[in-house]
Amino acid sequence: MLAEQDVIEKVYTVMVDEFEIDPDQLNAEAKLYDDLGLDSLDYVDLIIALEKTFDFKIDRQIDEEELRAIRTLQDIYDFIMKKIKDFG
Repeated sequence: MLAEQDVIEKVYTVMVDEFEIDPDQLNAEAKLYDDLGLDSLDYVDLIIALEKTFDFKIDRQIDEEELRAIRTLQDIYDFIMKKIKDFG
């Protein structure tokens, strides 16, 4: 099972590689829309990138409420850690 630090590093890699975000902007409190400049289309791309990176499927119907609650990078870490534990 991945440790949280591994999850953080992989999410950082996705944000830098897929969205060309400056690594200096990446911290747990960074807001996806306000601080990192993502929009709704980027959000869909982010979900796809996370599925590929962490090798699990995000069921948008089952996970819809949790997905809507994601606002910061910490929210992403928490969501992924929960998914890993659920499928672990």
